[in-house]
Amino acid sequence: MEYTKKQFEVLYKSHYQAMYCLAYSITQDKEDSRDAVGEVFAQMWSRQPRINPGSLSGYLLAATRNQSISIVRRRVLTTQLQEEQTEEENRHEEMEHEELMDELNRVIREQLTEQDRRILSLHYDDELTYQQTADALGISSSAVNKHISKSLGKLRRVFKIG
Repeated sequence: MEYTKKQFEVLYKSHYQAMYCLAYSITQDKEDSRDAVGEVFAQMWSRQPRINPGSLSGYLLAATRNQSISIVRRRVLTTQLQEEQTEEENRHEEMEHEELMDELNRVIREQLTEQDRRILSLHYDDELTYQQTADALGISSSAVNKHISKSLGKLRRVFKIG
């Protein structure tokens, strides 16, 4: 059936509200509901299907239902894909972090002296101040500063930081 613009406008105005309400009951989203109804009318205009006038309302509602379900499916799939991508990115970041920490620990073990490692551990792991670290090891706080500066310098060179 070929619709004139006027016939199509009348069709649109007389069925839009019922179609929108049906779409909203499925999508629970105003924009998605408008999109569903708009898509049904766009397809109807471009395809010009032959529909018995007595079946027109049922056809429009069925098409709206199908289009709304399709929109919800797409939304769910998009959300699942985004969640999977986020999980994958998080796993990748965790692996990179673990690899970096393993490498850092290896460099600390292999390239720093026992005293440097003790001082770094007390200061960074146990969160002691320079003075508290110095008191724990029986050295001066300036010696703690010297060891930390020297150790961090080595680590920066190895990891090419700064």
